[in-house]
Parts: sequence; C-alpha cells; structure tokens
Amino acid sequence: MKNETQAKVRPWRAVLLPLVAALVLAGCATAKVEAPTFEAPAQFKEQAAAAPSDGTWTRARPAEAQPRGEWWRAFNDPVLDKLIERADARNTNIQAAAARLAEARALARSADADRSPQVGVVAGGVRSAGLDRNLSPKPSTLLQAGVAASYELDLFGKLSKASEAAQLDADAREGLLQSTRLLVESETAQTYLQLRAVDAERALVRDTVEAYRDTLKLTQSRQRAGDVADLDVARVETEVASTESDALTLDRRRAELEHALAVLAGDAASDFGVNTDEWATALPTIPAGVPATVLTRRPDISAAQKSVMAAQARVGVAQTAWFPDISLTAGGGYASQDLSDLFKWSAKSWGIGALLNLPIFDGGRREAGVQSASAQLDGALANYRTQVLVAFKEVEDQLSSLRILEQQADVQSKAVTSASRATSLSDSRYRNGMVSQLDLLDARRQELANRRQALQVRSAQYQATVGLIRALGGSWDVKVAAFSSDGQRVAAR
Repeated sequence: MKNETQAKVRPWRAVLLPLVAALVLAGCATAKVEAPTFEAPAQFKEQAAAAPSDGTWTRARPAEAQPRGEWWRAFNDPVLDKLIERADARNTNIQAAAARLAEARALARSADADRSPQVGVVAGGVRSAGLDRNLSPKPSTLLQAGVAASYELDLFGKLSKASEAAQLDADAREGLLQSTRLLVESETAQTYLQLRAVDAERALVRDTVEAYRDTLKLTQSRQRAGDVADLDVARVETEVASTESDALTLDRRRAELEHALAVLAGDAASDFGVNTDEWATALPTIPAGVPATVLTRRPDISAAQKSVMAAQARVGVAQTAWFPDISLTAGGGYASQDLSDLFKWSAKSWGIGALLNLPIFDGGRREAGVQSASAQLDGALANYRTQVLVAFKEVEDQLSSLRILEQQADVQSKAVTSASRATSLSDSRYRNGMVSQLDLLDARRQELANRRQALQVRSAQYQATVGLIRALGGSWDVKVAAFSSDGQRVAAR
C-alpha cells in the first residue's frame, strides 16, 4: 500500500519540480537593464579645419552628475550674474520641474515599499446569527484584535524591476530639472544680452538724432540767410523724424525685453527694471578642439537615456506576469465573544498562510502587456536617438554661426571705419561748399547703418555663444574677447 502511494506521488513530483525550476530560471533570465550609448565623433565638423582629428570615434555615456559650472560668469557681467542667480531661485518653470522631480521620487519610494513586509494592526467586530458551527439562530458577537503581516516573494524580479523603473523615472526627472534650469539660465542670458544690445543701439540712434538736429538748426539758419533752399530743410527734417521713429521702435523693443526678463526672474513686469550702463560684457570664445564627447553632459540626453532604461525595466515587469505571484501572510491576536475577555490569554489566536496566484487563461492580457511595454521601449529608444541627433545639430549650428559671425564682424568693422571717414570728409566738404547737403546726409545714413549693423553682429555673437553653451550642456574653459561700445573688437583677454 505504501509503495502504491509513493508511486502515485512521484509522477506529480516529476512534473512539478522541473516546472518550478524552469520558472525560477526564466525569472533569473529576464533581460538586464543597460544604459544605451551613442557613437560620438571625436571632433565637430565646424572645427575640423582648425584642428583636424585622428578619425577615431568614441562611445559616450551621458554623465548627468557632472557639474555644469557657473558658465555665465565667463561673461564678466555682475548684472547678468545677479539675474541668473535670481532666476535659479525664483523661476516658476524651474519650480514646476522641481515639483515633478519630488513627485517622481515619492513614487519611487512607494514602489520600493512594495518589496518590504507590510505590517498593520487590525481590529473589528462581527455580530451574526446562524453562522457558527452549530447553525444556532441566536445572534452572537465575535470581537477580534491583533497584528497582521504580509510579504510577497519576489522570486522572478517583478517588484525589484518595478522599483528600478520608478527610480529611473525619478533620475530622468532630475535630468529634466537640470535641463530646465540650463534652459532658463540661457534664456535669461540671451534676453539680457539682447537688452544690452538694444540699449547700445538706442544710444547710437539718439546720438544720431542729436547730430541731425544740429544739422537742421544749421540748415534752417542758412535757409533764412538765403544760402540754401527749402528743399534742403525738408530733407533734414525728414531724416530727423525718421531717425526719431527708429529710436522709438527700439524703446518699445527694450520694454518688451525687460518684461520678458522679469518673467524669467520670477517677478512681475510692473515691479521689475534693469538699469544698464555702458555695454562692456565680455564675449567668451570657444577654444579649438573641444571634443564631441562634451555632449555627454547634456541633461536632456541623460533624461532620455534614463527613460530608455526605465522602459527596459518595465518590459521585464511585463514579462514576469507569466510567472506566479507568491504571498506569505501571518496574523496573531485575540478573539472573543465578550469584550471583557478579549485580551485574556485564553482568547489568543493566530494563523499563517501562503497564496500562489498563476492565471491560466486571460484572453491575451499578459501578451498585450509585454507588447505594450516593448512598444514603449522602442519609442523611448527613438526619442533618445532623436535627442542625440538634435544635440549634434544644435552644436554644429552654433559653431557655424560663430565662425561666420567672426568673419562678418571683421568685415563690418572695416565698413564702420570707412563709413566714419566718409562722413567726416563729407561734413568738411559740405561746410566748404564742395558737396551738397544730400551727399552729407547720405554719408551719415551709411555710417549709422553700418554702426547699427556692427552692433547687431556683436549681439548675434553673444546669442550664438550662449546658444553653444546650452547646446554643449554647460561650460568649458573659455577665453574672453572685449569690444568697444560700438561693437568693434578691441582686445582678447
């Protein structure tokens, strides 16, 4: 009889033991979460002519923890320093990103808590009739008080991978916070530098207005003396009015920039103001040979990488749905029909249990879950690759802009010098009656146009420099160039 019983049990063991072993091995074989990498050129295209590379390529891993530095201090402008510090502390976009990071971290802690034993105090009472073992119709009361505990065994990594995915989501949020901070800092710098450029242009235009007014007074005096015709007076009056209109346009532009700066700094536009003196902000220049691997510091690339890793972890979570959930439960306390006897030793009660849950037929729900997680992973990988490609594009854009603007600044400086000399000669000849007033006005218009163009080129250089810093994800070792108030380069330091 005993042998027959053993013979009946062995086939079940022969089936169950290999099945359990296969499930354990399958759980251990779930794909490992790995950080994606991208092939980064050792050198940017725009720098190839100045510093040829050796043709090697580098596998670069984003390093979101790497400090990005107080890059704005390279501009050597105390007003800019204070504005960016203010924006870092008060900008609402940064505050919103910080709140989303705090939420993601809380969700990560919640997911990690599922891996720990859950313990709680339970108490309750039930009054019923006909539910006891004797099926007595007489109502009775059952009071209970005690401690309950439960713990889900994570044999197949379901809980650990869910916790890992939540933590990676929090890391991605941290990268997005840093990306938002860098964006706000760069926008603050660009807006401030635009404002300084407009201030310099306003001063130039208003100086020109004063020069035209002096010319108008001289022309009116000569007209009263009969030396010039009314047409000459009308021409100068036209130049005065037209240049004053340009000055008012710049006034409006300055007000808009100041209001935008107020929003970036977290202040109301009505209570915000920027008083500026002569524009002497230094212009950092990128050194030759900055490697393409500096893109590893870009926080948006880091955030995209973490999102890919979180999607990988969620694929693993979806795959564990094919394996059973095993939970252990335990409880202990007291149970009594009388409140006065509830906490007596004779009323003690306890219990332990185990629960295994393995769905057999779910209509394809688990397979759909795996497919959905895999599709999210594909989307995250595509987004990561896009982010990398955009990063290279942005750096190359700014490098090409700086290269061309450098050439344009040199040419424009020569144009300003020539136009200034032409105005001086025309003024002297006009006073001596050798040229007409129309020639003098034309020379002044050309000089004003060239000086304004020089200021605009200078402003574009600042914008491209800040754009390059943002595209690179932070600061680098810089050299600084200095300019005069009319936008011409005067020194390097």
